[in-house]
Amino acid sequence: MAERRSSSGKTPPFGTAVTDVADIAIPRGFTTKDFTALRAYVQRIAPAIIARTYYDPDEDPHAATPAAMERYLKAMLDTLVQLALAHGSAALAEHLRASIRQHGQPKLTAVTFRMVTEAAQLAAAAPHAEHPVGAWLRPRLARRLKGEGIATLGELVAFCNRRGPSWWRSIPRIGRGRARAIVSWLRKQQANLQLTVEIDIDSEERDGVPLVADEVVEVVPESYIEGGASWEKKRLTLAPLERLSVPYSLSGADGENRSTAFCYIKANHDLDAVRAYLNRFRDQPKTLRAYTKELERFLLWAVVLRGKALSDLRVDDCEAYKDFLKNPDPRFVGERFARHSPRWRPFAASTNGSASLSAESQRYTVRVLRTAFTWWVDVRYLGGNPWKAVNDPPVIKRERAMQIERALPAALWRKLRGELDARCLDKDAAQRRESKSGVQWRAVRAAILLMGDSGLRREEAANARRENLRPSPYGTLERPVWELTIVGKGQRERTVPVSAATLNALRAHWLDRAQDFDRATEADLQSGPLLGPVVIPWTDASRRRHRAVGQGSEGRQASEVGYTADGLNRLISRMVTELVETMTDLSLGERVQLGGVNAHAFRHTFGTQSVADEVPVDVVQKVLGHASLQTTTIYVQAEKQRVVEEVARYYAGVPAGKVAR
Repeated sequence: MAERRSSSGKTPPFGTAVTDVADIAIPRGFTTKDFTALRAYVQRIAPAIIARTYYDPDEDPHAATPAAMERYLKAMLDTLVQLALAHGSAALAEHLRASIRQHGQPKLTAVTFRMVTEAAQLAAAAPHAEHPVGAWLRPRLARRLKGEGIATLGELVAFCNRRGPSWWRSIPRIGRGRARAIVSWLRKQQANLQLTVEIDIDSEERDGVPLVADEVVEVVPESYIEGGASWEKKRLTLAPLERLSVPYSLSGADGENRSTAFCYIKANHDLDAVRAYLNRFRDQPKTLRAYTKELERFLLWAVVLRGKALSDLRVDDCEAYKDFLKNPDPRFVGERFARHSPRWRPFAASTNGSASLSAESQRYTVRVLRTAFTWWVDVRYLGGNPWKAVNDPPVIKRERAMQIERALPAALWRKLRGELDARCLDKDAAQRRESKSGVQWRAVRAAILLMGDSGLRREEAANARRENLRPSPYGTLERPVWELTIVGKGQRERTVPVSAATLNALRAHWLDRAQDFDRATEADLQSGPLLGPVVIPWTDASRRRHRAVGQGSEGRQASEVGYTADGLNRLISRMVTELVETMTDLSLGERVQLGGVNAHAFRHTFGTQSVADEVPVDVVQKVLGHASLQTTTIYVQAEKQRVVEEVARYYAGVPAGKVAR
C-alpha cells in the first residue's frame, strides 16, 4: 500500500497508525504500514526483509537500503518511546527507563510495543471535522465509508446521527462491534470535532428499542437554553407527548385560564388535560394519531418558543401560532424518525426541506385545537376558549373534493391486469415456492384487484380478513358472487362484492403463504388477513410485530399478522415502478400515467370504470362507502370529461396515447 502524501510530496501532518481494537489511527506523521513495519522490527525481523515486504523503494527513499530502513525504524521507535515516557503510565515509563539503562535502548516485546503505541495517542494531533476518514481509520474501513459517500469525520458523525442506532447496517462488513468502537471514539472526540453524537447511537436496547426511549425529556423555553461549550450550536430539546415533561412554572398547574369551578376530569396540569382529551379516541387509532400530532406540536410551540403554559394562552398567542404554521421554525423540522429517537421533530420536512403546511392543513389544525379547547372548557378544566376568537385560515374551494385524475383508463387497466397475470405464472408447482419474484407479484396482484374490483381503500384492504369473506346468497351457479364485509371510514361497516378474478388471485397468494384459502366450513372457518407478507424481513421492527403470533392446534399460525396500510402501499409502489420500467407494450402517455399511480388510484379506477359501464350511481356509492351521493357523482363527471377529451383527440387526429400540442 502506497503512503499517502500531500501535493508537496511530504507526509501529511496526520498519519494512520491503528490500534488493535477500534480501527482508529494515531496521527503522528506515520502511516499504517510504518506501524506494521515497526512491529516486525520489534519482533527481530531483518530490515532488508521489512523493506521488501512493506515498502516501495521508488516511493519510500528510507527503504532504499537496509541501513536506511533501520535508521528510519529506530527514529520512529525513539519518537514513540519519548511520547510514551511523557504521556504513558508511571509503570510503563519506569519499565522503559530500566530497559534503556540496561541495553542502551528500549527492548520491546509485543505487549510493551502495544502499550507504547497506545500511550502515544495522548500526544496525537487532535482530530477535526474536516479531516478525511482515511487519516484516522484503517484503509479498508475508510474505503467502505467512502463507498457510502462519507469522506470526512464530520460527515461520519452526521451520517450516524441521521441514520440512528442502525447506521452501520448499510455499510458492507461493519458489524455491531466495530460500529460500537467507532462511535465510542467519536464520543471521546466530540469537543475536538465540535460535533455531538446523538445519545441513542450505540445505546443499549431492549427488544430492539433503545433504552433511551423510556427516558422522560424535560423541554424548556428557548430563553432557558445556555450555550454550554462554545462549539455547541444552540439547539432545542424536543420530545413527543409520551416522553414529554415541562417545568412546573409552565405546566399549567396555576394557569391563568384555569377554571375555578369543579373540574370533571382529574387533571393537575396541562399534560394531564391533553392526555385525558386524547384518551377519548383510544378506539380510533387514525384519529388518535392525527390529534396527538396536532396537540403535541402546539404544546411544544407554546412552551419552547412562546414560553407559556397551555392554560396561559390568549387570543394573540393563538394568532401567533396560526402564523407559525405558515413557516415553522427550522428547529421544529426534520426528517422522519421513530418517536423514541432524539432526532424526532414535530414537523416532517418535504423533499425541498420545507415544512410549510397547506392552507387546508392549517385550517384542519386550527379546528382540531378549537375543538380540544372547547372540550376542556366543557369539562371545567379551562375557563374560556381563546380559539373561538380566531378565524380559520382562508382556503380556496376546490372544484373537486377528490383528486381522481390518477384513475386508470379502461385500456391501461386491462393491460395492467394482463401483465400481472403473466408475471404471476410459474413454470411448475415446484418453482412456485422458490420464485421470490413470483411470490411478490402474486401478493401485488391480489392487493390491486381487491382495490380495483371492489373499490377498497388501502387501509380497508390491509385490514380485510378471510372470515369476513363468504359466498353471497344472491349468486348463482353460472354467476357466483362473493361478499366481503369490512369496517371502513368513520367506523361504518359495509359489504362489497368480490370478483372471480380477485378470488383466484387470493387463492394463489394464500398458497404462497402455505395456507388453504378454501378450507372453510361452517364449523371451522379459515381465519386470517386476506393479504399478508410471505417472507418476514429480518429486522427488529418486523420481528417485534410478528413475535406475538402463536401456533394453532394444527401447527398453523393462530393469529397471523397481515400487511400494514403503509407496507401495502410501499409494496404496490415498488412493483408498479418496475412495471413502468419493464413493460414493453406501453405508449409514452401510458407509461407516464402508470408512473403516477399510487394504491388509492385503484379505488378511483373502480369508480370511473363502473360508472363508465353504466353501473347505477347509487350502487357505486354503496360499494365505495361514500356518505353522500354527491361525492360519487364526481366519477360521473370524470367519465364525461374523459369522453370529451377522447373525442377532441379524435377531432384533432392525434393517435391514442399521444399528447396534442
